[in-house]
Amino acid sequence: MELLVTSHEMQEFDRIAREKLKIPGMVLMENAGAGVFRMIRKHFGSVAGRKFVVLCGKGSNGGDGFVAARHLFNHGGRVLVALVGKRTDLKRDARANYECIRRMGALLEKGGELAIKEVRSARALGMLPDSEFVIDALFGTGFSGKVKGLHLQAVDWINGRRSTKISVDLPSGIDANNGGIANVAVRADMTVTMGLKKIGLMIGRGRGYVGMLETADLGIDGALAPKGSTFLVNSHDVKIVLPRRPLDAHKHSVGKILILAGSRGLTGAAAMASTAAMRAGAGAVILCTPQSVYPILARKLTEAMVEPLPETQDGSLSLDAYQAARKHFEWADVLIIGPGLSRIDDTQRLVWKVVSEFEKPIVIDADGLNALAEKVALLKRRKNRDLIITPHTGELSRLSGMPAQEIERERVSVARLLAKELRVTLILKGAPTVTASESGLVLVNPTGNPGMATAGAGDVLAGVVGALWAQGMERTDAAFAGVFVHGLAGDRAKNELGERGMMATDIARHVPASLRELEGAA
Repeated sequence: MELLVTSHEMQEFDRIAREKLKIPGMVLMENAGAGVFRMIRKHFGSVAGRKFVVLCGKGSNGGDGFVAARHLFNHGGRVLVALVGKRTDLKRDARANYECIRRMGALLEKGGELAIKEVRSARALGMLPDSEFVIDALFGTGFSGKVKGLHLQAVDWINGRRSTKISVDLPSGIDANNGGIANVAVRADMTVTMGLKKIGLMIGRGRGYVGMLETADLGIDGALAPKGSTFLVNSHDVKIVLPRRPLDAHKHSVGKILILAGSRGLTGAAAMASTAAMRAGAGAVILCTPQSVYPILARKLTEAMVEPLPETQDGSLSLDAYQAARKHFEWADVLIIGPGLSRIDDTQRLVWKVVSEFEKPIVIDADGLNALAEKVALLKRRKNRDLIITPHTGELSRLSGMPAQEIERERVSVARLLAKELRVTLILKGAPTVTASESGLVLVNPTGNPGMATAGAGDVLAGVVGALWAQGMERTDAAFAGVFVHGLAGDRAKNELGERGMMATDIARHVPASLRELEGAA
């Protein structure tokens, strides 16, 4: 897993480098700017004879930009450095690198050109020339809030260019902690971040502004970074936790799942959860569903065993269904409850009783969560510690009482807080999905695409997570691995069908190939 850091954690990393390793700030800035140059050359080839405009702020990010400009010039680039503001406002190492490049421009003539301008007005900004590349070195990790004044105009100027846009550390205007954009941000084609990836590059609106993401080596071992609790998942992380099937496996040894799902008009949710569980490797699935929709689901599902249970007059499972379902409690390794259940009062009472009485692992999704939102105290005082909940933002808002906007804005910190408070593993669905454990660990998922914003995708996820958990995985491992597999299956569906036309059943169909791909990953 790859560590993701907040702005404070990144500052601490810098402090360790300077104070404990005694690496001068000038050396760190040199490594950063040189890293930007190397990534430009890696992706775009020789810089000789090519035009660059480098917009620099007054802080360390601007200093990184000055260093990058010097390296571009040294290798034949035609470089214009535009300091947005006054040079008297430059600080320490940034000022030293500004003076270095200013003197170099005055003294040297190499195969390229070097010019420096102080941009103090919108008029001066508008007079900057066109170029093949624009480098954004205005704001760095410490930025938060709104972009204002001349810097606002500079961001608009950058976004208005047809040039290839490259941001230093993160696109100016993005909050490194949450990916938030208060008003505007640079839309980069490539971002070269320094040393460690920031959380804000992977979540929130900012995620869509990053472009291609590369990390520059600052010359410091990442093991010296402060101990973090937010990580980006990769395919190897999933591969090493996926269950292996023994040679003597049989259907009852590789995961038995009981699903309480479905109601009149919502049979698809139950079918998709059941199918996905089978596709993800469950040995056997029993679906308990209202008796009036039993014929529909019995016809839809071939491999899963479908059992009709007592229902309300609205065609949802009634509290009387508890005794009929209870006979399968001992048989099941994992219970999935919620997909398509409805919000009928008697059905909610069934959810409350099941969550109170079932003593094995439970995955709670959709209307299961809506039922618990009416009785959160039951969730908090339950005896069963083995719960995975899979809310989207709206469901988590109802469950927690927090505004949906706040949850969306602070996905990582909110997921961490509520997983601890509720003593659960929490999968907060969205772009991206994050998995939080009650220990405080948060895992950010990189797979998936906008085509997965389709009805039923969450039901498929519940089935996949439940199946992996039933096969013997640890709770949080099953959660983050299930999310990764689900997203990878969505990416495969996108590659086959495109984002607009894919459906949740296409995601489920691609789960087996996704698992096979991960099992063969290096």
